[in-house]
Amino acid sequence: MPSLKAISISSNYCFSKIPVNQIRFLEGLGLEGDVHSGVTVKHRSRVKRDPTQPNLRQVHLLYFELIQQLQAEGFNVLPGSMGGNLTTVGIDLLGLPPGTLLDIGLEAQLCITGLRNPCKQLDDYQPGLMAAVLERDVDGGLVR
Repeated sequence: MPSLKAISISSNYCFSKIPVNQIRFLEGLGLEGDVHSGVTVKHRSRVKRDPTQPNLRQVHLLYFELIQQLQAEGFNVLPGSMGGNLTTVGIDLLGLPPGTLLDIGLEAQLCITGLRNPCKQLDDYQPGLMAAVLERDVDGGLVR
């Protein structure tokens, strides 16, 4: 059965997020107390390009199965350590197309806006981590 394994937030810009027991979803904004919450873009690289862009990355989802895979490969990763807000179990996040509505609990609903792009901060956290989360399909296309 699909579920949440962990919830994590951070009130300031840092790579990892801190586990919490509960969160409050703010409609159209994201998670209360999280640095990425807001109507306009909050990622520093995107703010630098155009601070008026809509914020399509208010809540970051990461699937626990990836964390388990990375742990088996020797990486020291936990829910929240790679910047994810919600760590899911049993949900094919990579297979959800943009526009998918995902129910979280009894009252919250998230709209999937797309995949998060892995960045060099992964290697700053642990060398080799970025390569470990990127794969190629049979046609050579990038699988994140």
